[in-house]
Amino acid sequence: MTRVTDRIVTTHVGSLARPQDLVRLMWDLQDGKEVDPEVLERRSQEAISEAVDRQRRIGIDVVNDGELSKPGFHNYIFDRLTGFGGEGVPGASADVEDFPEFAAAAAADERWQRAVYPKCIGPVEHRDIRPVEKEIANLREALGSDPTPDTAFMNAVTPGQLTMNFPNDYYKTHEEYLHAAAEAMKPEYEAIAGAGLTLQLDSPDSALSAHFKSSGNDLPDFHTHLEMAVEALNHAVEAIPAEQMRFHVCWGNYVGPHHRDIELREILPTLLRIKPATLSFEAANPRHAHEWEVFDEIQLPDDKKVMPGVIDVKSHHIEHPRLVAERLERYAGLVGKERVIAGTDCGFSTMVGWTNIDPEIGWAKLESLVEGARIASERLW
Repeated sequence: MTRVTDRIVTTHVGSLARPQDLVRLMWDLQDGKEVDPEVLERRSQEAISEAVDRQRRIGIDVVNDGELSKPGFHNYIFDRLTGFGGEGVPGASADVEDFPEFAAAAAADERWQRAVYPKCIGPVEHRDIRPVEKEIANLREALGSDPTPDTAFMNAVTPGQLTMNFPNDYYKTHEEYLHAAAEAMKPEYEAIAGAGLTLQLDSPDSALSAHFKSSGNDLPDFHTHLEMAVEALNHAVEAIPAEQMRFHVCWGNYVGPHHRDIELREILPTLLRIKPATLSFEAANPRHAHEWEVFDEIQLPDDKKVMPGVIDVKSHHIEHPRLVAERLERYAGLVGKERVIAGTDCGFSTMVGWTNIDPEIGWAKLESLVEGARIASERLW
């Protein structure tokens, strides 16, 4: 994105709540039921157009397709890459397991039951560029014009997230798996950037894998994985301008205790070595709202910007615009007002049907984000 010098730009992390009829169509498809592909495609296009229009009406500066046509922020890759299959395995989160009754209730939730991860059972290679080309075409149609990095973005999962979620049952080492995933994702990254969009790289593993693992995963020590994942990603995006990319890290977009979350100060020095110019991270929820102070200790490089989450996507409380403004001003005071972008902690519906809050409340939160950014901009400029 071009650096804006007169106000704080607004955006969000990516996923928006899918209409319920679209959720059911996508679940039926996942469950192996017969779904008319033309009906699914038409409904997806309609939902994307509706989502883009609503983002614009609210006043969001950099909009996206809501990831509405994807089954999830990471598992969409199965029709684009080779090498994944077999019986799915569950994930285990240390913070949830510390509370057995809560863990049992979560395990009974249909959303958690669907959160299973197939294994890597063969060479991970790029297979089909057409799905991302279709997504780009759908977004362009919804925008009504050719996109620019200043007006629209598109999400893509990182090699680190893929290798965290989907256990390695093929490669000799985790490092080999990571680099294979990086090479396989490279065409998608370059297609998104080549279409004139900001590429958002989603990497919850950069924090989440410190306390979460899928069964049978071969992840090494967390910090070793993080170092390897940053190297692999930088290789995958070497041809893309840093200013056209942003990198999202989070601790897992689920309602839970999160007391096992690794602190931002422990991972920030490594994260600042990523090529993308903008770093997106959780900064609104009760576990991470205090971590603005880290930027008083660790200097942000001159070529980086921050996109703190000023909206909690796991709580039905609608943030007061003045609180949003306060949060933004706090970061502006530490890194400079022209290097702050207003974002959300994470997506509103990272998987099909996985929505922690009422969709309409989610939209109201985005309205508060826009108003808070306006207040902060008036104060700062």
